Amino acid sequence: MARFHQLRVAAVDRLTDDSVALTFEVPESLREEFRHAPGQHLALRRPADDGEIRRTYSICSPAPGPEGPRTLRVGVRLVEGGSFSTYALKEIAVGDTLEIMTPAGRFILEPTPGLYVAVVGGSGITPVLSIAATLLAREPHARFCLIRSDRTAASTMFLDEVADLKDRYPDRFQLVTVLSREEQQAGLDSGRLDQERLTTLLPALLPVDEVAGWYLCGPFGLVQEAERTLRALGVRRARIHEEIFHVDDGAAPARPAPALAHSTVTAQLDGRSGTWPVDDGESLLETVLRNRPDAPYACKGGVCGTCRAFLVSGEVRMDRNFALEPEETDAGYVLACQSHPATETVELDFDR
Repeated sequence: MARFHQLRVAAVDRLTDDSVALTFEVPESLREEFRHAPGQHLALRRPADDGEIRRTYSICSPAPGPEGPRTLRVGVRLVEGGSFSTYALKEIAVGDTLEIMTPAGRFILEPTPGLYVAVVGGSGITPVLSIAATLLAREPHARFCLIRSDRTAASTMFLDEVADLKDRYPDRFQLVTVLSREEQQAGLDSGRLDQERLTTLLPALLPVDEVAGWYLCGPFGLVQEAERTLRALGVRRARIHEEIFHVDDGAAPARPAPALAHSTVTAQLDGRSGTWPVDDGESLLETVLRNRPDAPYACKGGVCGTCRAFLVSGEVRMDRNFALEPEETDAGYVLACQSHPATETVELDFDR
């Protein structure tokens, strides 16, 4: 069960003009709860005038050993008008305490032999940094290729950390950098990594059919273009893993869910169950939160997957889904924040 704990800020490192890395101390009593797989994320919470603000940030530090993590590090990029990212860049200081939810997320790679490739854009490097560092350190028969797209060299997050991986694993770590708004002295020409460009680039760089796993992370447009490219190249969907960091409102509009009068939701959460009426227009998460404020969520936008629940009975309609893999939805999982009842009774299990 996901829970919030107060963690002390141990370091605030400026990465670029518009991004920072926050490091949190994890006391010994919480190290088991904050044990994480490479690629998982944390939800951060702070009070606000109308309640609270939650935001999700990926862990960039390698997965811990048996003793659990002594520290956790996340990367935060400033979003225009973003209340939490502005607070992180301008106000958070060493010694502050923040409310942090225990790790969540399924954009992970447990170390296994093979060739793995990531295509990332901007702050999409954050979880992939943890994935690559953990894989290369723990599995000597693994190789990793990182294809990263950034606007300019000055806007590129975690330059030193990626360079360190290249120095430590010169034979097993391959780095390809593309800048969309700046020419490079060497390497690829500037420009966006769209489907046309990726279709030419990927087969020239890699034996596409031998890649054990593809990890796509960043803005919606980049992830969508990369997935289309891979499917056109014959890559099976099961080998493609995605995490979207930002979805433009116009890029993928939500489908309005038809209202269903007199519906109820039953939810199993942390070993306790309850049944409540769903108000007109509410998502199932909103209904549960009115009665169980401890229900897990972070973004409420269908992106982070923190509110994933198993649909025990009934039917729902999801407005949008950028977090669950097809095999998860096929197995019966839904995003509670995007789900509306399509039958008079719906039962969810947040504990599975």
